[in-house]
Amino acid sequence: MLKALSPLDGRYSKKTSSLTDYFSEYALIKYRVYIEIEYFKALAPYSGVDSSQFKALDDITNNFSLQDAQQIKDTESITNHDVKAVEYFVKSKLKELQLEEWEEFVHFGLTSQDINNTAVPLSLKDALDQVIYPLIDKLISVLTALAKKYLGIPMLARTHGQAASPTSVGKEIEVFVERLNDQLALAKSAPIKAKFGGATGNLNAHKVSYPEVNWIDFANDFVENLGLVRSQKTTQIAHYDHLAAIFDAWARINTILKDLCQDFWIYISQEYFKQKTVANEVGSSAMPHKVNPIDFENAEGNLGIANAIFHHLSTKLPISRLQRDLTDSTVLRNIGVPFGHMLVAYTSLLKGLSKIDLNPAKLEEDLEDNWAVVAEAIQNILRREKFEKPYEMLKELTRGKETINRETIVSFIESLSLSEGLKQELLEISPHNYIGYYE
Repeated sequence: MLKALSPLDGRYSKKTSSLTDYFSEYALIKYRVYIEIEYFKALAPYSGVDSSQFKALDDITNNFSLQDAQQIKDTESITNHDVKAVEYFVKSKLKELQLEEWEEFVHFGLTSQDINNTAVPLSLKDALDQVIYPLIDKLISVLTALAKKYLGIPMLARTHGQAASPTSVGKEIEVFVERLNDQLALAKSAPIKAKFGGATGNLNAHKVSYPEVNWIDFANDFVENLGLVRSQKTTQIAHYDHLAAIFDAWARINTILKDLCQDFWIYISQEYFKQKTVANEVGSSAMPHKVNPIDFENAEGNLGIANAIFHHLSTKLPISRLQRDLTDSTVLRNIGVPFGHMLVAYTSLLKGLSKIDLNPAKLEEDLEDNWAVVAEAIQNILRREKFEKPYEMLKELTRGKETINRETIVSFIESLSLSEGLKQELLEISPHNYIGYYE
């Protein structure tokens, strides 16, 4: 690990290991073998392979090992073609099962992208279902719990960095919960599609070989049985628009989380939150007192890297010269990288959120120091009462003034020509209770 080129495989390998079953070179080879086997089985009605052999065929995938993957890589070093090496591996397994009579139905009528553009979307689907969705759900659950815990606790808001109408700590966290849930729903709504249509997308070889078979229905059923959606009109490769939509959706989710990281970083800086210390941890090599918000910083940095790669994937993959060029092949191998950085970021963010404690004293202090924020409340009640130019009066009283405290506001209210009942209504307003709907 000390000589790993990428931190995902070195420094952060423990955090990203759950993705290696979906996005590693081993995983790509295994998914290719799986697609070839499933396709071979689907052809049984036309090839004559007996379904009693299916269990033995399934075992090729179920028992697939690192040694099997290495065998395929060794073959690739000779063929200089990764999918052809997979085809030869499957054929060798058929010989072991004494099914060599049907070996030419392996990869029958297909081009390599029928395998790649089915294997990769399937690995993405599985990674989302097994790793990414559970982790983002956990993160949203933690934020939801924090929002509930801090519901109704007043906090000074800041717009343009300046003191503004108070809000609730819990409500501000709920903003992120709603945003994440909205974008997660959009991410899940994007179909994960596969290209499965032969050399240039028209199933030419299939139709000429078995003209009586409806190969479009066959291909649709085959892909749908894998849990994917088949693109109906393609060139030699997938058009990747569906993958671009998925990558863009996750980039939006990550942008929301970057926003959250920055807000919590500022709240910690303002001392609205304190951080729990961990024995033997060091905050600064020079300043012993420091407890740095490193988890939020780590998360923010990795989310940025993830989004930069997502952006390249979503803008490059849908572009291919004529019926295909090879640029998609090398780029497609990198789709696990942004998800790896997401995994690091989400894990760090969960750690950071677990270490924060609210600091009510600081919240109270900031509210007490900013009585000017009740000017909005007072002027709107005066508007309700048709009082002349209330906005202008409050502006004159508060805007740009160094000291606006409770006494300033009380003195102003007492100076107004209002009924005692109305004055009492105004006097009951404070920065500590002027928080609107906070649930």
